[in-house]
Amino acid sequence: MTTAILSDLTAKARTAAHPLPGGPCVCGSGDAVLADRSDATVVRHGDVVAKAHAEDTDPRDLAARLDVAARLPDVLLAPAAPTATRLHGRLVTFWPHGTPVDRDDPDSAPWEAAATLLARLHAVPLPRPLPPMRGPAKAARAVVRMRAVGPHPAVSPVLRAWAGLPSWARDEAPAPGPQSLCHGDLHLGQLVRAPEGHWLLIDVDDLGGGDPAWDLARPAAWFACGLLSAEEWNRFLGAYRSAGGPAVPADGADPWAALDVPARALTVQTAALAIAKAVAADRPLDEVEQALVDACGRMGRVDARPQELGPDVTK
Repeated sequence: MTTAILSDLTAKARTAAHPLPGGPCVCGSGDAVLADRSDATVVRHGDVVAKAHAEDTDPRDLAARLDVAARLPDVLLAPAAPTATRLHGRLVTFWPHGTPVDRDDPDSAPWEAAATLLARLHAVPLPRPLPPMRGPAKAARAVVRMRAVGPHPAVSPVLRAWAGLPSWARDEAPAPGPQSLCHGDLHLGQLVRAPEGHWLLIDVDDLGGGDPAWDLARPAAWFACGLLSAEEWNRFLGAYRSAGGPAVPADGADPWAALDVPARALTVQTAALAIAKAVAADRPLDEVEQALVDACGRMGRVDARPQELGPDVTK
């Protein structure tokens, strides 16, 4: 985002935090840029967060998603304003600030809270009209982005893993089976703690109807690749089942019949983005990124189950 737009977005956050013209700033926190990417820029002033959405954001889709968030304040962070405004042609929304997950304290990661919130979200009757959940579309776009970077030794195993997925997973078609209200991009960065102390899901950009298993796909893929411990995975899965989540069987049956394709797709997506970013920065893949590429390489095994795509995750 250009400096001018970033500056104006910050000014909007200040105005929202201090609606009285000329009123003094008593926040004590100053301005902060929370994210500045091609798909979104997020700034904070005091207790107000302003987000400039991607240029191609559909205003009707965003309006529908904002409405859902406003109606589910115990699951999703409710917007501070009911409608979006425009700034330099970009849609802008305003949100209350929440405390994010502490990245420096992985042992305190709220896996149970994330799983419980997902289960509650998935149990909500699917609102109409609401656009499709964008999880599968993001996987396809990640592969397109990777293809555009040119030759790289890690591209081939990722493309082979992508080709091995069912056509409906690669063509952005609706997944077979019942549709639920889905978040679309679940990871721990999508949780904040409200002032009252409870956790809430944030970021409605990918919210929509779809296969709820896609919302479990990222932690499932991390577990499969050996990047998430068995103890953490079982905490997450157990909490989801206890809360009545519909994505996997509740009776303790094997969850991988539902999670297999989404977990593989998220592994491909994450590996593809890692390659694209590494090439853009002219750097080698780091250890985690290489583990994802290696997992893609193992997906070609006909007898491979998700648990076997990575190293021994039971240790």
